Order: sequence, then C-alpha cells, then structure tokens
Amino acid sequence: MFALVDCNSFYASCERVFRPDLRHAPVVVLSNNDGCVVAGSAEAKALGIRTGVPLFQVRELIRKHGVAVFSSNYTLYGDLSRRVMATLQSLVPTVEVYSIDEAFLDLSMVPEQQLQALGEQLRERVERWVGVPVCVGVAPTKTLAKLANHYAKRRGSGVEVWCAPHDWRDSLAQTPPGDIWGVGRRLAARLADLGVNNGADLAALDYAWVRRHFSVVQARLVRELNGEPCLTLELQPPPRQQIIYSRSFGQAVVSLPPLRQAVNDYTARAAEKMRGEGMLAGRISVWLRTAPMGKPQQLWPDSFSTGLPQASADTRELARLAIQLLERLWKPGLHYGKVGVMLTELCTAEHAQGGLFEANQARQGEKLMTVMDQINRSGKGRVWLAGRGMKAGEQCLWSMRRAHLSPAYTTRLSDLPRVG
Repeated sequence: MFALVDCNSFYASCERVFRPDLRHAPVVVLSNNDGCVVAGSAEAKALGIRTGVPLFQVRELIRKHGVAVFSSNYTLYGDLSRRVMATLQSLVPTVEVYSIDEAFLDLSMVPEQQLQALGEQLRERVERWVGVPVCVGVAPTKTLAKLANHYAKRRGSGVEVWCAPHDWRDSLAQTPPGDIWGVGRRLAARLADLGVNNGADLAALDYAWVRRHFSVVQARLVRELNGEPCLTLELQPPPRQQIIYSRSFGQAVVSLPPLRQAVNDYTARAAEKMRGEGMLAGRISVWLRTAPMGKPQQLWPDSFSTGLPQASADTRELARLAIQLLERLWKPGLHYGKVGVMLTELCTAEHAQGGLFEANQARQGEKLMTVMDQINRSGKGRVWLAGRGMKAGEQCLWSMRRAHLSPAYTTRLSDLPRVG
C-alpha cells in the first residue's frame, strides 16, 4: 500500500502559517516579478481567480474582495516543505519526496484496518506541527494513490483509502484520462480517438495491446490502474543532468555591468547548489533574452556554451567562463529582461577526468569553496566574489520585483514574529 500526501494550496497555506488573520481569507501568490497568479487559496479560487491569470486582469477583483496578495517567497516555502517531510517521517519512516508539496509513503507494513486512522493522524500531525493542511490518498499503487488524493480533496473527506477494486471503480469511471497521473495532453487525445473516455475505459484495455501500440510505460499505467504495483518508491533522487539558474529582471537592463553582476550571482548560486550535491560541471552555458519596451525587439534565443578543461565546481572558474560567454552574447542598444546560466555534463568527483598539471590547483580551489560554503551556512556572515556586487543577494538594478514579499519567518532572526 502507498499513500500520497499532498499539501493543500501549498504556497498560500505557507503564507497563512504566520498570518492567522488570513485563515479563512482569500490569498493569492504571484510569480516572479509579480507578473501573474501562480497559487491561490480555495477562497480565491471561488472568486474566479485562476492560476496563471495576469495580475493586472484581476486587480479590481482583488481590491473589491480584499484578497491578500503575496510575492513568491521561495525561502519560506522550501523551509516549510522540509518541515512537512520531516513530520511525515516521524510517523512513516519510508518517504519519497516527490515535489515541494507532495510525498509518497510506504504503508506496506500497516494493517488494512488501520489505514484510515493513520491517514487522519498524518493530517492532524502535519497541521498541528507545521500549520499546513494536507490531504491523504491511500491505495495499492502510486497511480491510484495519486487519484485517491485527488478525490480526497474534491469530496472534502481529507483522506481516501482504496484497498480493493470496488473502492476505486466508480471514481475511475468519473475521471477523464487526462486527469490521471502519467497521461499527458497528447496521450489523452490519442486515447479519446480510440474511444477511451474515462479511467475505467483505460483500465479495461489489454496490457499487451497497449504495449504494442503505445509503450511499456503506458502498459504499466494500465496495470497500476488495476491495482498491480509497477512503480516503487524512489528514495534516492536520480543524479541531476543539469542545473539552471535564471530569473527575469524587475526592469529592463541596457548596459553590460549589471548583466555581468547578474551572471556572476546566478553562476555562484548554481555552483553552490551543485557543490551541495557533490557534483562537478564539465560545461557551462549562458543565454540572454530581450525585454520589449513598447515595440518589438530582436530576440537572441541562442545561447553560447563552452566546455571546461577539467570538470569543476569552483565558482571562480565557472564565473570567469560565464562572463566570457555573456560578453560574446551582449549586443549594445537592446533592452534585456532575462539572463540564464546552465551547468551541464555533471559528474561526481570520483568519475571526473583528472588533469595531469591541474590537480594541485583543483585541490586548492576545492578547499577554498568548502570554506566559503561553511561560512555561508554558519549564519554568522557571508562571503562572495566581488563580481556579484557589494550587496550580493539584496536589491539591485536587475533584481526581481517582489513588492508583496512576506518576511523570512523561519530563516532570519530579524523576521521572527513578536508577540507583545
């Protein structure tokens, strides 16, 4: 048996944790640069505020109904996500973190008659310990657990437990194929052409026929819908193939120095993330995108990339190459709205091809980066390359617009709420 625990309106729920006055109020969270709505509470959705709608289109609705608006606070959401996962592990040791707000749990050792009570306990503990509401779907396969969770939200039960085919038969018959985990838009269209109109029709297909006409992945999906587990928990995430750091600017940038500063900053952040996972990069890419300022401008979608002589996680080496690529890309007279840095050809130090003459230099760079990371994680201060600017991480010309950003309640001492 598997359980899928999914946080309800996660971003909006995170903003409510330290704002009890918003417990039953409509709340929306905006995308980068406060451009459009990326998440909303149930109350906001009931007002007709859809995910993906541009902010300017719903400003009057927000003003009329007093909707609370927040910029995306990824530091807060990431920390509360870690707390949710740790809380789940306090009751069920085997947990696969599927996304920032979802986790699969292994319940194979739990007696069937205790599954409902455990689901209720999981909901109660996460809400009590973290303050984030969740729903729980329990079933013999991950695909069915995902669907059970969907109906736990839709029906308002909070917990749905499916143990035998008769438990999920009616729900499958009510579910369009496109709402089933693993069925994308193109596959749903192909299934509709074949007369497969709901999940029950999909589950009734012959495995061998599906494998011949589609693939083994879809054949496994059919088996999963019939209660035969084909997907196991992935307790160790697969190694990354790439690390991308890219942000839109809060305003158009027309000169090269701010772009250099942004690229230095993004490269340092990507390198720090890569070092945290014990990886090295063999190639780095940089791309630029223009920002239209009242009239169409020429876009430069092509990026430049270059390989490293030796795979590295040294921010200095990566930043030097990134700036060289940026200077090749930059065209004077254009208004730029976005820049991105991508690290690829990732490998571990054990699998990296060493150099005959660079070994000692690489070891020195590794020690320096280790010291930098230790200082930056200590909470006592931060160090960075001067190319990132004198106030790295603070507001710069190229920084995102985040006019409605909430405090870093859980990660910055100065932002701790005070009760007096």
